Amino acid sequence: MVQETTTPSRPPKLLDQVRDRLRVKHYSIRTEQVYVDWIKRFIWFHDKRHPKDMGAPEIEAFLTHLAVKGKVSASTQNQAKSALLFLYREVLEQKLPWLDKVTQAKASQRLPVVLTVDEVQAVLKRLSATHWLIASLLYGAGLRLMEAVRLRVKDVEFARHEIIVREGKGGKDRVTMLPESVIEPLKRHLAKVKALHEEDLAAGGGDVYLPFALDKKYPNAKREWGWQYVFPSAKHSVDPRSGVTRRHHVDEKGIQRAMKQAVRDAQIAKPATPHTLRHSFATHLLLGGYDIRTVQELLGHSDVATTMIYTHVLNRGGKGVVSPLDRFLA
Repeated sequence: MVQETTTPSRPPKLLDQVRDRLRVKHYSIRTEQVYVDWIKRFIWFHDKRHPKDMGAPEIEAFLTHLAVKGKVSASTQNQAKSALLFLYREVLEQKLPWLDKVTQAKASQRLPVVLTVDEVQAVLKRLSATHWLIASLLYGAGLRLMEAVRLRVKDVEFARHEIIVREGKGGKDRVTMLPESVIEPLKRHLAKVKALHEEDLAAGGGDVYLPFALDKKYPNAKREWGWQYVFPSAKHSVDPRSGVTRRHHVDEKGIQRAMKQAVRDAQIAKPATPHTLRHSFATHLLLGGYDIRTVQELLGHSDVATTMIYTHVLNRGGKGVVSPLDRFLA
């Protein structure tokens, strides 16, 4: 009798281990892609040495290279540091004291770009259809761009004029307002989206990505209307994690390009992006007399100090002080 021999399975590659750990901890696909890219760059920078054979000096050398040679911003350098610390703590399980001693780049304190009410109006006038709706929610509800494109039908409360933001920055849920002026356009938009969803169902598809393995817990939920994206893509695409082909949400790059063109057409000199509309939302609420705690809650900031930045960009500069040129010589 010939005894069967089994070949021991090879352990997963390091980057596959990183991906698996990120998914277990429910990191987003974008964070996964960014972290894996930084870890690759770290390994290549040190001539393909394995990270377990390196430590604080190598991390310091890499981060210094990014700042000095690469001239990256402090936020980019700290993003690289976060990726490497995740690798050592969560994947290699090295609980070493030097992890906390690696130098943290200090981000410069810059005021956010804010549009005036007239400038916001000029930009919105130059957007159409889906781009106008999304931009209106960024300004009218204070949403981040990814919060808007990931919005699900079930989280739009027309009766209460509310939007429930699920899994916002920091994994937090929050409630913000649904502007009255977008209700009817949004209802007309959703009627078209529902017709598209029904076409997908008739063709044997119609399922949508669900987070946290909810598709296993609720097998039918992925085809239900309430779980569909408010702003679905015009075409199907392959999920990079599961390999499943389905209709995802609209690509945020399209809104970014449309916003850039609208700002240019409106002849606005400010470097405004979709996120500028969120900054403008906060600033204009404060201008309207709303207290900063209310604005903090609507924005989803953990610390009111983050919201305080908008008090520095109100319409009267110099902390509200009237210039002596205007007061005595005008």
